[in-house]
Amino acid sequence: MIFADLLRSRRRHQLTADDLAALEASVSGLRSLPARTTMISRDEPVRTSTYLMEGFMCRYMDDQKGDRQLVAVHVAGDFVDLHGFPLGYLDHDLATLTACQVAQVPHAALDGLMVTRPNLTKLLWFSTLLDAAMHREWIFRLGRLDAIARVSHFICEIETKLRAVGRSDGSSFHLPMTQADLGETCGITAVHMNRMLRELKDRQLMTIRRNQVDIINPAGLAELGEFDPSYLFLDNTG
Repeated sequence: MIFADLLRSRRRHQLTADDLAALEASVSGLRSLPARTTMISRDEPVRTSTYLMEGFMCRYMDDQKGDRQLVAVHVAGDFVDLHGFPLGYLDHDLATLTACQVAQVPHAALDGLMVTRPNLTKLLWFSTLLDAAMHREWIFRLGRLDAIARVSHFICEIETKLRAVGRSDGSSFHLPMTQADLGETCGITAVHMNRMLRELKDRQLMTIRRNQVDIINPAGLAELGEFDPSYLFLDNTG
């Protein structure tokens, strides 16, 4: 099933079998994308929406000097550019972090689903509102937390998202991001990120080695990062 992870742990029980069948039928094709590839460039017209089946993707923006800020990190189960459906283009770039498997749904097919599938439409709308909630949390993280708290918060967030789709056991997970990637996510340099990861290890909160994250003290890491998962709207958090 293409959409096996769609809204998993987030209101998936509200998707009917007919809704899922209609969504599956709307897929125009599957694509395998190599790592570190820009899939959609800023201001480029988009005619399809992309669903991430496997891998990690990111949205990013570059300043005039070429310095990059990641504005979202996506995992399996995410529609990575569903907001491009009503907007017609993206105001940022969309790229793969790893090799990815994606499904593409033409906007013309989404037009039809909106007419015939109001329940599915509502849940896809929920998906875009979830993105907005995460963006607000990222603004809070970058604007109000210090460097080590930003890193802690992001690690807690990505672990929670991966656990929701069965790709974390609650303490250990694979995170194929370089220290430069993490720095661009948290608004610090790669050198500063290295220091923060070392400090988190010294505090016995978490370790990361060869893209494998092990959270030693989940409660302590969440407290340091002021992490409250309610903005992720998981089934077990309301």
